[in-house]
Amino acid sequence: SVILFFVLCFSSWAHTQEVINDRPIIGIVTQEVYKSSKAPVNATSQIYASYVKFIESSGARVVPIWIRQPKSYYTNLLAKINGVLFPGGGVKLDGSGYGRTGKIILDIATQMNDKGDYFPVWGTCLGFELLTLLVAKKDLRKACLAQDLPTNLTFTTGFKESRMFRELDRKLENSMKNRDVVIHYHQWCFTTQNFSTSGLDKYFKILALNQDSRNMTFVSIIEALHYPYFGVSFHPEKVVFEWPMTKTHKRIPHSPEAIQVSQYFGNFFVNEARRSNHSFPSKEMEDSVLIYNYNPVFTGKSRNNPTVQKYFFQ
Repeated sequence: SVILFFVLCFSSWAHTQEVINDRPIIGIVTQEVYKSSKAPVNATSQIYASYVKFIESSGARVVPIWIRQPKSYYTNLLAKINGVLFPGGGVKLDGSGYGRTGKIILDIATQMNDKGDYFPVWGTCLGFELLTLLVAKKDLRKACLAQDLPTNLTFTTGFKESRMFRELDRKLENSMKNRDVVIHYHQWCFTTQNFSTSGLDKYFKILALNQDSRNMTFVSIIEALHYPYFGVSFHPEKVVFEWPMTKTHKRIPHSPEAIQVSQYFGNFFVNEARRSNHSFPSKEMEDSVLIYNYNPVFTGKSRNNPTVQKYFFQ
């Protein structure tokens, strides 16, 4: 029976590899508006526009995913889109609409993938933390000092065997290893010890590490062993689309090498979404939910605001 199960699973995943969908649509989870957002009075949720641009610039379209909705809303929407991005932000994971929505989405995505219906999920910074919380079912974060911290990437043994990096060329690999091409904005980290003692290392493979400002080593890139789930503790979208020069946000790298690295991550995830054959039943339904129905606000002109643009939703 074990052999039969393996054959069936392999057959399902092999079939999904044949799917090439060149019109992918990716959902980005909204999150609660918080005090530092400079939000309109009536806004209840938001998305940083840099995430939208990050996805669009790699050849996909974006649908905002509302928080605090019934499970049926997420089940219906995920059956029509081709992947989900959990963005970074400043909300609490426990008790927030963002956190609860993330749990529902990952449960649905896992059910889909278990049936051979390929559905990728990406987590950036807070989204990375959310993925680990949902899998471990407890908060394993450790306080760290990684705010406005540009770094290179220290890859783990066997990283080139991963889905994320198996097509990485030598030139870009050298840039990732030897130049400060990613930017960190987080006060919580995961150590390799946390991963091993909690059993997370049986679900995720650690692909890269970094050190915070106090030289504490932490996990910076993960990939699920048996699911198309990926997480990065840094912000690839900021390198290309955020331009702050404030006291706490002034070290984002914008070098050609850093731009190429960020584009690599965006292209990788959108290519993963191309392996999903989900679609909307009509153009009218598709058009009604796309991010194009909303206009971003130029938040960057406000004093000390580290974000260039945001979408606010009522």
